[in-house]
Amino acid sequence: MKRLALRWLKFNLVGGLGILVQLGCLALLCFWMHYLVATALAVEIAVLHNFAWHERFTWKDRPGGGRERLLRLLRFHLGNGAVSILGNLGLMWLLVDRFHMKHLLVANGIAIAICSFLNFALGEWFVFRP
Repeated sequence: MKRLALRWLKFNLVGGLGILVQLGCLALLCFWMHYLVATALAVEIAVLHNFAWHERFTWKDRPGGGRERLLRLLRFHLGNGAVSILGNLGLMWLLVDRFHMKHLLVANGIAIAICSFLNFALGEWFVFRP
């Protein structure tokens, strides 16, 4: 249980950096494209960032390189990537288009927070499984 709690803290540290990456990308990309397209691209950039750091920090105790790393990246995109992209797009649409939230970065922060719980579970038991 202690190991899982420590992993949760590491996951959130990496996630916090990923939030900065995602929000920074979203802020820049919104100048050139529709906010939903910008959201999808910003999430993908953050997903790749987070995967690299989870490999090296959060789940570094789980061995695997080469082929296993590629399989983990595929599982990360199928699990965490899908939840993050679909969840962020759906929640952004709901918050911005339906609830008329004016601040895109605040709306995106809410979407990230909601998706984070499922993403940790997917990381622990699907992507980086022992």
